[in-house]
Amino acid sequence: MESIELINELLESGVHYGHQTKRWNPKMREYILEEKNDIYIIDISRTVEQLERASQFLSETVAAKGRVLFVGCKKQAQEAVKEAAESCRQFYVHNRWLGGTLTNLTTIRKSVARLHEIEKKLKSPGVVKIGKKEQASLRREQSRLAKNLDGLREMDKLPAAVVIIDTTREDIAVREANRLGIPVVAIVDTNSDPELIDYPIAGNDDAIRSIRVVLQKLVDAINGTSSISQKAMEAELSAVAE
Repeated sequence: MESIELINELLESGVHYGHQTKRWNPKMREYILEEKNDIYIIDISRTVEQLERASQFLSETVAAKGRVLFVGCKKQAQEAVKEAAESCRQFYVHNRWLGGTLTNLTTIRKSVARLHEIEKKLKSPGVVKIGKKEQASLRREQSRLAKNLDGLREMDKLPAAVVIIDTTREDIAVREANRLGIPVVAIVDTNSDPELIDYPIAGNDDAIRSIRVVLQKLVDAINGTSSISQKAMEAELSAVAE
């Protein structure tokens, strides 16, 4: 997509609308174009540059067999994050960030194992021998675990990158990734600190349309890499066969 087309798409989605001027982080100054009706307007040309850089990074990361973790637990981001991650077969957290998801992955894996254990027990023929009260307790535990861990079931090692929606809200996730040296790609609104992010994308992190359009560009980059990698592999196998 040409830059002018991308700019128009971002503008139509309201990516350039920041927070009210009374709610801002001075570190975002260089990404702000102007102030209009007490709202900061983000310089969309900078957003395009950052989005292309982040897309390239994720493309190269997945091409190198790295996995990506998408994070966004605010109401406006939940479904978009889940759909984005599932569409490119990556991990996600869209309900609640459990402290230690990255820095204490062993505990998270134990919780996932417990979830699998409960699901297996509830599906087994022997479930009829379990009292109704215990079954109800198991189903409540299953529901609670699944709500928080569904997107992490297959994450048996740390991701190669994390994509975050609303770094202010998900500050624990940002800190955990920073501590472990895991690169972070994130939409940074005018109230965010871009210095904590490796690949900041200046933009509106509150509007559903804005979140979706940015995520879609990142997903396209990831899926594009997967497609290219698959074609390269097929070409290589074909050459060997010949």
